[in-house]
This record gives sequence, structure tokens and C-alpha cells, in this order.
Amino acid sequence: MDTTKLNKSANPAVRMIGHQGIHHLEVGNTCSGFVAAGNRTYWGIETDVHVTADGQYIIIHDDNTINTTSDDFVVEETDCAILRSLTMLDYTDGGGHTRADLRLPLLSEYIRICRKYGKKAVLEIKNPVAPEHIKGIAEEIASLGWLENTVFISFSHDNMVELRKLLPDAKLMFLTTHPADEELLDLLLPWRLDLDIAWPVLTREGVELMHENGIEVNVWNVDEVELAERLLSWGVDYLTTDILE
Repeated sequence: MDTTKLNKSANPAVRMIGHQGIHHLEVGNTCSGFVAAGNRTYWGIETDVHVTADGQYIIIHDDNTINTTSDDFVVEETDCAILRSLTMLDYTDGGGHTRADLRLPLLSEYIRICRKYGKKAVLEIKNPVAPEHIKGIAEEIASLGWLENTVFISFSHDNMVELRKLLPDAKLMFLTTHPADEELLDLLLPWRLDLDIAWPVLTREGVELMHENGIEVNVWNVDEVELAERLLSWGVDYLTTDILE
């Protein structure tokens, strides 16, 4: 019930991000997971937000609740109150039992935990989102006083473009499984996007290319010490992990 310690001497400046809280210790994307990360040395806490059928903002990774709860609902086709009534499954004890205290968090609950523990909110906007909800998410975070401490990430380039139009100075990272090459630069540079990339497609040369163009590199999800040490030696700027600290 503790993190795996990582020696950062190869790159002391790297910023560590807890994936879904600390996914290997607590149920991912829950308030308990966020608090666990808040009580440790992570620079930021990553999570995933969806828009519900009634236009609310709820924290869950998948498009469907079947792997998270014992119920089968499509998140974006279901009202927030129904989703909030579900109890989540706890697999961290080797079982898969429901726990009454585990509920799908609201965006506001996640942000309040990040704010309480002084952690950057690293918020993945799942799926392409209408511009009015991009604005609504940003306004909700701003109302809680944490917008300047929020990093937005998404696989949707359209989401990134809408965010940049709305928030000229925000930290935005484009999520991808595409190699870090000239083709990717064409997506990043016009909108001043940094990179959030899957570790299997990243190379030392890719990190160097991004840095030559003023782009910071976040790599996910890295859970093995040897792999993390190699990536740190390449000079990655951020490392997202389920267990390393």
C-alpha cells in the first residue's frame, strides 16, 4: 500500500503526475484516489471528465459505466443524478466489490481536492466536446479559483483548438499515440500545444525534436522504474504514472 520510489537524479526537474489519483493503490478516478495523490509528492493529479446527458461534468474514464460499476449506462446519454447514484467497484483488494463511499466524482470535487492539496489539475476532456461545454468546464474551474493551476489534455485536436481560442495562456497538451515527428509538429505548433505521448512511441530523437521547437513532453503511463529512468535520461518534462513516486 505504498508507491514505488523513483530516483530522479537523471532529471531532477521532471514533474510527476499521478494517473487517476494513484491508480495502483486506490480505485482510479475517485476522491479517495485523488486524496491519496494529494498526500504524496506528485506535482499534478490527472483525471478524465465527461459531459452528462443533462450537461453536467462528471469524472470517469470510460464512455460506459460497466467496468466501473455493476451497472450499464452510457455516460453521455445518462443524467448526472443517475450516474452519481451508482456505487463503484473496488478491485484494489483483488476482489471487485462495491463500496458505498466510492461514487463517480463531480468535476468540482476533483478540483477542490487539487486545490486543497496544492496540486496541478491535469484534466483530460474525453471525446470531442461542444464549444459551449469547453467553456462551461473552464468557467466551473475558474469559479473555484484553480484555472491557472489546470493543465488541459485531450486526444481531440478540436477540443485543444477550442481551448486555445478560449484560453490564450492556458497549458494545453495534445494526447497522442503518434510518434513525435514533423507531422505531429504541424498539429502542435500553430496552436501552441505541448505533447502528452504514450511511452511506446517515444524516442530520444522525438524528445529532442519537440524541445528544439519549444514543446514540453509529458509521457504516459510509466509504471516501471527502469523504463522511467530511461525516459528521464532523455529529458522528458513530465511523467504520468499509476504507482511511481
